[in-house]
Amino acid sequence: MEFFSALWKQIQHISESVFMGMCLIAGTSQQVAIRRETNDIMEMELLLVKPYEEPQTMLSGSKKEGFRMKGSDSDTMVWLNDHRVIWNMSQSHLYNTGNTILILSQSSESPPGYTLLQQMSLTNNLVVHTAHVRINDGLYISSSKYKQLICYFQHSDTTLHGPCVRSGLAGEEYDTANCFVSDFWPPSASSWIDRCQKWPDAMVVDDIVRNGCHFVAIGHPLGLHENDEWRISFS
Repeated sequence: MEFFSALWKQIQHISESVFMGMCLIAGTSQQVAIRRETNDIMEMELLLVKPYEEPQTMLSGSKKEGFRMKGSDSDTMVWLNDHRVIWNMSQSHLYNTGNTILILSQSSESPPGYTLLQQMSLTNNLVVHTAHVRINDGLYISSSKYKQLICYFQHSDTTLHGPCVRSGLAGEEYDTANCFVSDFWPPSASSWIDRCQKWPDAMVVDDIVRNGCHFVAIGHPLGLHENDEWRISFS
């Protein structure tokens, strides 16, 4: 019995040492929370002052979560704020089509979590326009063409990395996911809301659902339209 008691004390001591070491590397829980909240406030302020037609940005990855360790990934999501994805045409009346380009999600031929994006109104964005493809007599935005065009128009040391365009600066690598945004929660994910009975808190669930989702430029490897599909993201 004394052996197990001594062993438990040693484990407690090791756990405390590991925790202190992690705090020195990653920061305390309070420091991580402050970094995360500071970033959220900065992003909200930028949303308020940026013109509607300008692209919006959002930090993601471990730096978004408040970590500042060597090797922490610095991922950024960028989307055209005046291009909005809807799930059905009844949602179109919520937008001023004079300054908003509407895109319709068509997921009937795509695996779960993926969709095609059909252009419903004319766009004056060169990249979006050039990324158009014809599918079943409809005009769609090809995910592979879109990110290839983004990569082409940026500086020469960019490469494609999954749904992102990877670039380097001062020895650091940065991934940028050029995506589209929807103000609405995907109908296919509505069951998730019903499953959240105890965790997370109802207010947190409402906040997540209210923020809608994004569409990043990568298709399902087994999808019928792999090069043109977009993956639904909840970053």
